[in-house]
Amino acid sequence: MASASMYFRTMAKLDKFVPAKFMPMWQHPAGPKTVFFWAPVFKWGLVIAGIGDLSRPAEKISVPQSLSLAATGIIWSRYSLVIIPKNWSLFSVNVFVACTACYQLSRGFKYQMANKAKAA
Repeated sequence: MASASMYFRTMAKLDKFVPAKFMPMWQHPAGPKTVFFWAPVFKWGLVIAGIGDLSRPAEKISVPQSLSLAATGIIWSRYSLVIIPKNWSLFSVNVFVACTACYQLSRGFKYQMANKAKAA
């Protein structure tokens, strides 16, 4: 609780430094003063990691992990448009998580099917 009150005091002090033209975004229910803003910002790390993994050899791709990330991205994309306030930044980051995971899933699945065909 102490950290939450410290956070709110810090945000209140920063209010006076925000230019007037940015005040609507600053005061928005999903703006920088809320977790609705910061959660998607940090989730972009998953997208960056996913893009970095695009060059990973197909034999090292984890199909269950890619499936899990794809499902998570799809589910949270839908959820971000149902909650109030609608969180478009959460929607966009989850679409990118789903896209990178689906691409990796297809690569891993193709590799596994090719290996099964070779073994048969």
